[in-house]
This record gives sequence, structure tokens and C-alpha cells, in this order.
Amino acid sequence: MVNITKLTESYIAEHPFVKDCLKKGIINYSSLTRQICSDLNLDIKKNFDAILIACRRFYRKIKTEATTEKKILDILKSSKIEVKNKINAIVLEKDIVFSNLIDIEKEAKKILETFHIVEGTTAITIITSDDFAKKIKHVFRNKVIKENTNLAEVILKSPKQIETTAGVVSYIYSLLGENNINIFETTSCWTDTIFLVEEKDLSRVMEFLRF
Repeated sequence: MVNITKLTESYIAEHPFVKDCLKKGIINYSSLTRQICSDLNLDIKKNFDAILIACRRFYRKIKTEATTEKKILDILKSSKIEVKNKINAIVLEKDIVFSNLIDIEKEAKKILETFHIVEGTTAITIITSDDFAKKIKHVFRNKVIKENTNLAEVILKSPKQIETTAGVVSYIYSLLGENNINIFETTSCWTDTIFLVEEKDLSRVMEFLRF
């Protein structure tokens, strides 16, 4: 026998934005009930009242919890932002002479220049400044798959709570994506989240990240 209460609570828990709206009391219970019936392929005539009651009961259980959005915003409000322009992202074939790449990285690090190596399963992406992008293209000229230029690097330096708070990066992606701002690359190191956007979008990005 189907446990409607468990199904309803599981559905809401698996949809964090629905859960946040429920906590804030801004959900239309009838609309939510119809959506749950539709998504779970349940007979709406037979299950409508039971799901509606389960939604209301679940609200009473979670209404005192801090919303996920509030936790995310608290972290973002406490974060600091650094920006670097004239950045390139160069994608190389995987079968390069890696020691040559390390030599260029050492040269960049000596003068505190931006240089990140992101190694995937079939390619390597190098994130660096214009000057070192030229060196990369010269040394690995036959191994360049793709290059994105005129980018800006945005470094979000967050408190350590970002490690245990789900949804921070997805929140940023959604915020920028909904405003037609593309993120070309993303990487992270402990509490630093690094992403690349087009330089032309940088002023808008900074506006959206003022929490």
C-alpha cells in the first residue's frame, strides 16, 4: 500500500526550492498537490485530500528550520570577491608533454600570474592571462582544441561553512544563468570558488553578487 505521507514528504525534500517556499508559507497547497500527483503519476481524485493534508503537516514540521536560501545567502554575504581580467581558457589534448606545461606554470607562479590547470578525462584546460596564453599556444600549437578569450576570473572567497552547505554554487549558476550570463569554466579550492565569465558581463556579475 502506498504511504502518501512518505511520498509527499520525500517529494518536497527532493525539491529544495519547493521546500523553501513551503517554509516561508508562500506555497499554494492546492497547486502543489496537483503538481505532486502529476509528477508521481498518482490518481488526483483518489489522493488529492491525503496529499493536501500531508503538505500542511509537513509545513508544521519544517517551518521553524532556517531556509536553505537563507543559509546560502548568509555565506554569500560573508564572502569576498576578487576579479582578474584579460583571462584565457585554453583546452589542450590530453597527450601533451606535461613537463613542458609545468615549466610554464612555474614561470607564471614566480611572478604571481594566474595559472590554473584543470585535468579532465580527455582534455586539459589551462586558465591563464593573455601573456601566458601566448606561450601555451606556441609550445602546444598542435594540441590546442579550443580557446576562449576576453574572459574575467571571479574568485569568491567564502567562510568555511560553504563546505557543509548544499546549493551555494548551484544558486550562483541559477542566478547568473537566469540573467543570460554564461559561466565558461568553474573550479574550486577549499573555500575559494573560481569561475570565468566574459569581460563584457563582469559589471553585471558584480551587481548580482552584491548580497
